[in-house]
Amino acid sequence: MQKPPQAVDFALKETSPKIGAGAITGDKLSCTYDLVEQMQYLYVRVVKAKDLPGKDVTGSCDPFVEVKLGNYKGVTKYFEKKSNPEWNQCFAFSKERIQASTLEVVVKDKDVVIDDIIGRVMFELNDIPKRVPPDSPLAPQWYRLEDRKGSKAKGELMLAVWMGTQADEAFPEAWHSDAASVSTDGVANIRSKVYLSPKLWYVRVNVIEAQDLQPGDKTRYPEVFVKAVLGNQALRTRTSPSKSINPMWNEDLMFVVAEPFEEPLILSVEDKGEVLGKCLIPLQNVQKRLDHKPVNTRWFNLERYIMVDGEQKKDTKFASRIHLRICLDGGYHVLDESTHYSSDLRPTAKQLWRPSIGIFELGVISAMGLMPMKTKDGRGTTDAYCVAKYGQKWVRTRTIVDSSTPKWNEQYTWEVFDPCTVITIGVFDNGHIHGEKGGSGKDARIGKVRIRLSTLETDRVYTHSYPLLVLHSSGVKKMGEVQLAVRFTCSSLINMLHMYSHPLLPKMHYIHPLSVIQLDSLRHQAMQIVSMRLTRAEPALRKEVVEYMLDVDSHMWSMRRSKANFFRIMGVLSGLIAVGKWFDQICYWRNPITTILIHILFIILVLYPELILPTVFLYLFLIGIWNFRWRSRHPPHMDTRLSHADAVHPDELDEEFDTFPTSRPSDIVRMRYDRLRSIAGRVQTVVGDLATQGERFQSLLSWRDPRASTLFVTFCLIAAIVLYVTPFQIVLLLTGIYMLRHPRFRHKLPSVPLNFFRRLPSRSDSML
Repeated sequence: MQKPPQAVDFALKETSPKIGAGAITGDKLSCTYDLVEQMQYLYVRVVKAKDLPGKDVTGSCDPFVEVKLGNYKGVTKYFEKKSNPEWNQCFAFSKERIQASTLEVVVKDKDVVIDDIIGRVMFELNDIPKRVPPDSPLAPQWYRLEDRKGSKAKGELMLAVWMGTQADEAFPEAWHSDAASVSTDGVANIRSKVYLSPKLWYVRVNVIEAQDLQPGDKTRYPEVFVKAVLGNQALRTRTSPSKSINPMWNEDLMFVVAEPFEEPLILSVEDKGEVLGKCLIPLQNVQKRLDHKPVNTRWFNLERYIMVDGEQKKDTKFASRIHLRICLDGGYHVLDESTHYSSDLRPTAKQLWRPSIGIFELGVISAMGLMPMKTKDGRGTTDAYCVAKYGQKWVRTRTIVDSSTPKWNEQYTWEVFDPCTVITIGVFDNGHIHGEKGGSGKDARIGKVRIRLSTLETDRVYTHSYPLLVLHSSGVKKMGEVQLAVRFTCSSLINMLHMYSHPLLPKMHYIHPLSVIQLDSLRHQAMQIVSMRLTRAEPALRKEVVEYMLDVDSHMWSMRRSKANFFRIMGVLSGLIAVGKWFDQICYWRNPITTILIHILFIILVLYPELILPTVFLYLFLIGIWNFRWRSRHPPHMDTRLSHADAVHPDELDEEFDTFPTSRPSDIVRMRYDRLRSIAGRVQTVVGDLATQGERFQSLLSWRDPRASTLFVTFCLIAAIVLYVTPFQIVLLLTGIYMLRHPRFRHKLPSVPLNFFRRLPSRSDSML
C-alpha cells in the first residue's frame, strides 16, 4: 500500500552548508570541528590589574573593566576598595557584527553618580593575532594604562586578546556580544553545557517473612503486609495468607534509585493501619548483583517507638524481625525513555559493557524561520537553544537571543555501543534569560528531531534541514527548521555486524524478566529521577525540557495514535493482501500466460522439491537488490501522514491534550466515553469472531456436534489410508492443479470444507 507523500513544507531538505567535512583545506579546524560552519570571534580575557590609583576621597577605588567594541560593551564584576583586583573573565564579540576598527578596554572606578575612568588600553583590530586550536592558549600580557589623551596613567592591566572561532576553549564560558541584553543573573541560563544522566539501578527487595510480631489487637488474627518506601516511591506486598505473628510473603518489590544513594529504604510491617515495626536500610550497604544468582538473605531487626511522658522513645523490649533478600540489580538496563526511541541499551554495571563500536558526531548548525514564542516590547521574539540526548550524555547549546534564524555552529561527539539506537534533538525557547525573577515561565518546546543510527551509512556526512513539527490543539504546525550535520563513524565493522546477533537488552531481561506493568512503573520512576537531577544542575535543564525529550506522555490514550497504529498494521499486512489478490487472479486466469507459467513453475517445484528453498531465497535476494536502487538517501524524519496529524478531527486533538484525570465538562466527557464505547464494541465483536473460529477448530474432535465429529473422524481415516498408498508428490500435484483450475470448472458457492467448518458449533451460544 503506497503511502502518499506528505506536504513539501513538512518534508526533509538536503542542504550544503560551508562545513569542513569532505573539504581539502589546511585549516586545523576542519579536522576536529568539521561538521559546523566556522564562526570568527574576537576574544578578550581580562585577567587582573595592579597598582590602580585611588579615586575616592578615602584614597581607595572600586575597580571594574568595560570592554567596548563599537556599540557592544561587556562589563566585569567590580570589587570594593581593591587596587589589585583579579577578574579572569572572558568576552567574545562576533566578527559578523563588528563595525568598529578599534577595541577599547577601559578600567573604571565604581561611583554613585558617575563612574570615574582610571585608564584604558586600545587595540587596532588589524594587529590582533589569530589563534586556532589545538594551538596553546595565548599568554596574557601586562599593558600600561593610558588616559584619554594617550599619556601614561598609573596602573597596569593584564589582558589576552586574540581572534578565534567557536572551537576555542574559552567559547562556552565567555560573555557573548550576541547576548548583550541579557541580565547578569540570566547569563548562566544561556551558556552551552554538557550534562550526564545519573547512574540508575534497580533495587530488588525480596520480602520473605517476619517473626515474633506483636499486634496491638490480640482478639483477631493479624492481617499483615509490608510497606516499602524509597524516596517518593512506595510499594506494598499483598496481605500475608498465613494470618499469624510469623507471616510469610516471598514477594519481590522493585524500585529505581540513582547514584549517589541519598535516601534509605524504609520498610514498615503494618496490620490494618497499625505499624508493628520499622526498619531503615542504607543502600550504600546493599550488595550489587551482576547476574541472576540469588544473594544471601539477611534478618533485620524491626524497631517500634512508644510514647513515654509525651515523648516518642524506642521500645527496647521489642524483638520482632524481618527476613529479606536485598540487592542492587546491575545486570538490567534501567529504561528511562520510551523503548521505541532508546538511545542506550547497556546494563547498569560497567563490568558488563561491551566495547564501543564507533563514534557519532552531531553538528548543530542553525535554525530558520522559527515562530515567535513570546512577546517582548510589543513584538514577537524567540530565544532559541538546542538540546541533544544520546545515552547518558545530554548537551545543550548556548541560547541565541532574539533571533528567528539563530546560528549555533556547535559540534558534539558520543561513543556508540549499539547501532540500533536513536538520538533525539529538541529545540526550545528559553524562558529564563532574565534570571529566575524576570523569567519565571517555562521553556517552550519548538520542535524535535529523532535520528536512528542504524539508518545512517558509516563515514558519510548527512547535512539536512529538518522541519520542526509540533502537534497543537489546533492541529499540526511547522515551527521552523533546524539544520544539522551528522556522521556515524564505525571503528570496527565486524563488531558492529556482530551486534545484530546479540539480544537487544542485557541478558537479565530474558533470564529473569520483569512484567510489562513493572517496566512501565519503573520507567516512569526513572524519568522522574532523571528529570529531578537535571533540574538541579547549573544551568538547570528544565523539567518540561527533559520530559519532552524523554516522551513522558507517549503512553497516554490518543485516538489519533490509535488510528495511525491501525493503518501501520494495515501497511504491514498490505504485502500479504497483495499476494492474496495476485494468487486470486492466477486462480481465476485473469492473465492466462502468467497462470500457465505458474503451473509450469509449480510442477517443477513439486517434482524437484529440493529447489523450493533456494528459489524462495533467490527471489528475496533479487527483491533486495532491486530495492537497493530506490533506498532512502536521507535519515527518516517526522511524518505527518503516518502520524495521522494532518487530517485529525479537532475534538480528537482536544481529547489528546486533555489532562489526566480529565478537566473537560461532563457533557464532552460523556460524548467521548460513548464514542470510546462504540469503538470498543467493534473491537469486542472482532475478538468474539476470532474466538468463534478457534472454538470451531476445537469442536472438530470434541464431539460437541456428534454428526460433525463423526464425519471428520471418518474423513481423517480415509485421508490417512489414501495418503499412505499415494506418493506425496502426486497428492501435492493434484491439490495444486485443483486450486489453479480454470474458472469454467468453478462455481460461486462456497466450497464443501468451508461450508462444513461454518456449521461447526462454538461456545458463543453459551455467552450471557
